[in-house]
Amino acid sequence: MNKVSRILEYDKMKKQLIEFASSSLGKQRVKELLPLFDFESIKEAQARTQEGAKVIRLKGQAPLGGLRDIRESLKRAKIGGLLSEHELLDISSTIYSSRRFKRFVETLVEEGVDIKILPELVKDIVLLAELEKDINQAIDENGGVLDSASPALRSIRQQIRSYESGIRSKLESITRSSSGRKMLSDAIITIRNDRYVIPVKAEYRGHFGGMVHDQSASGATLFVEPESVVQMNNQLRESRMKEDQEIQRILHVLSGQVSLEVDALTMNVSVMTEVDFMFAKALYSHSIKAIEPKLNTEGFIKMDKARHPLIPEDEIVPIDIELGGEFSSLVITGPNTGGKTVTLKTVGLLTLMVQSGLHIPCEEGSEAAIFQKIFADIGDEQSIEQSLSTFSSHMTNIVNIMEEVDFQSLVLFDELGAGTDPTEGAALAISILDRVYSVGAKVIATTHYSELKGYAYNREGVKNASVEFDVDTLRPTYRLLIGVPGRSNAFAISRRLGLSDQIIDEAKNHITADSNKMENMISSLEDSRKLAEKEMEEAERLRKEAEQIHHELAQEMEKLEEEKQKVLQSAENKAADSIKKAKEEADQIIEELREIQKNNPAVKDHELIDAKKRLEMAEPSLTAQKKKSVPVKHKPDVDKLMPGDEVKVISFDQKGHIVDKVNDKEYYVQLGMMKMKVRKEDLLYINRPKAVETKPLATVRGREAHVKTELDLRGERYENAMLEVEKYLDDAVLAGYHQVSIIHGKGTGALRKGVQELLKNHRNVQETRLGTQGEGGSGVTVVLLK
Repeated sequence: MNKVSRILEYDKMKKQLIEFASSSLGKQRVKELLPLFDFESIKEAQARTQEGAKVIRLKGQAPLGGLRDIRESLKRAKIGGLLSEHELLDISSTIYSSRRFKRFVETLVEEGVDIKILPELVKDIVLLAELEKDINQAIDENGGVLDSASPALRSIRQQIRSYESGIRSKLESITRSSSGRKMLSDAIITIRNDRYVIPVKAEYRGHFGGMVHDQSASGATLFVEPESVVQMNNQLRESRMKEDQEIQRILHVLSGQVSLEVDALTMNVSVMTEVDFMFAKALYSHSIKAIEPKLNTEGFIKMDKARHPLIPEDEIVPIDIELGGEFSSLVITGPNTGGKTVTLKTVGLLTLMVQSGLHIPCEEGSEAAIFQKIFADIGDEQSIEQSLSTFSSHMTNIVNIMEEVDFQSLVLFDELGAGTDPTEGAALAISILDRVYSVGAKVIATTHYSELKGYAYNREGVKNASVEFDVDTLRPTYRLLIGVPGRSNAFAISRRLGLSDQIIDEAKNHITADSNKMENMISSLEDSRKLAEKEMEEAERLRKEAEQIHHELAQEMEKLEEEKQKVLQSAENKAADSIKKAKEEADQIIEELREIQKNNPAVKDHELIDAKKRLEMAEPSLTAQKKKSVPVKHKPDVDKLMPGDEVKVISFDQKGHIVDKVNDKEYYVQLGMMKMKVRKEDLLYINRPKAVETKPLATVRGREAHVKTELDLRGERYENAMLEVEKYLDDAVLAGYHQVSIIHGKGTGALRKGVQELLKNHRNVQETRLGTQGEGGSGVTVVLLK
């Protein structure tokens, strides 16, 4: 596997990946990365990369800073070793990194982000907040032990500062004095052997007493500790020794605290290493615009617009590769430098990446197979030490492959059979391909031999392919063409370079008729393919234009519908105002009639009621044209749409009705003012109008009176209620109803009694009864009409 990884540049890909790890732990995890061969393990690894990619897509990054490799420190702490300040700082930083990332994941879950792997991972992280706090209170960010680490250390350091201040004051008095300046080489205070000294001219050595700790290179200056500060320097030195002892005691205490949490810290490091590795894969996926492929164990490969991750994006030409479906062997022919080897390496490397849990740079919908063995014979493997020729080296490699290949293998051959006599080489190549095919392995092979161009036409499960070459520019396009073998192009290239037609024609005479026939066939295939591609591009352009027109038309119809609703609403508002005025005038007329009745008893109540009724019937009836969500239902008893059926056109989200049938698949539909031809699958059946025989409705001033099957009197005054019942019964009879309900409520029973008395004597009432439990009980009277 190591040889195949090197040939397919797997390690170079890992060097790209390692740059996205945040810590040395993550980088080490990338270095250890190897392809997996268990399907479920690969699925899990892919799922981890996908979840990391989702978080990156939503949040831009993950908080992984501060993670340190503290494993060696933990081992020493476990056996009672003393940890340094910087080691303790690394432990604190790792605790903080773990705690912050765990909180980050919990926040994602609270926000409703659909993640499953990360919450399970961070469940094992232990929040060692107390240990983190103790370390941070004792050690500063630069690794120095703070005064606050212990009361004893604070007291000792206060003494040290006091001694230093006294010594400096004593020595400064010497350097500032006129006699002192004369005897000193420079008026400064310096330190030698951790003791404060002054630079004295050699001739004044005995003036200050004390000890000489150093001298200048010339010997003219001696660094003297004056006798007056010797005692204080001794005291300062003793205090510093006490400081070192106290610092060691503090580090020992903190190391002991760490030793108690070694298991929890080890778990945190393990989890965060996996997290760092997971996000390194996700960030790498984002950088190369990769996707999660669909996986299978059937050996089926379908990589759309596949790109080699090591080739710069502005240089790579994406390829479409398929293998393992209709054919399990692919033979690629074409000129040198045309991209055949890149195709092999792309398929091989992307397969290794998939089995390593990495996403691959392809289009969505790509599919990758999981192989148990991957073999590659690519490039010049000549061994000078073994004095092997190119052919011998390749054949040695192929012999090893033939011994191990099986039905779960992917085999990649570059220039199969090259390096020997063309006839024998082609024959060997065919036999090798037949052997690999017979064991069920998937194979991609490149070759120069023209004999192999016809190989795919004579073998089931084998397909020809080529790398396109532009004769006009004399350059390869690097596009892989499956189904079309490569042409020689030698004559065309020679003619473009200026070789005479006479020489080229003579050369053609040396080519066999079969070879000419093959070249002509290939040329015809290429022309047909180019024409098909051109027509497909034109069809795609027209499809996009049609979609755009469709979208614009739908928007226009929606705009027209909105304008229509605005106009209708405006008209209804005006009509409502007119109705309000009419009612006010009607009420005023009734009041006037009652005044007349008071003065003229000849005017009867039933005449007043009749007048009121006529006024109300004269009221205009409004039907609001508002959009309502109509439930669209398919009725199983309606097999065929018929003219008049109400339908919904799905693509326009508009309702209309069937005008006529074009054929079994299309209908003419009326949408407002437009009549359109619509395909049956774009229609949803809503309703089929039924002819209902009804009695003619009473009309007043040309408008129909719409009557409900129930009258609600709750809240009405007794007198008004009686008038309402009289009017309602007349309207219900005119509407052709046989049964209606009058809702009077329970209350005191006065309204119910009055209603029932009125109904008992009404000319159009056949029978009455109180409502049942499901009809409203004694609060409702059900009326049967004549």
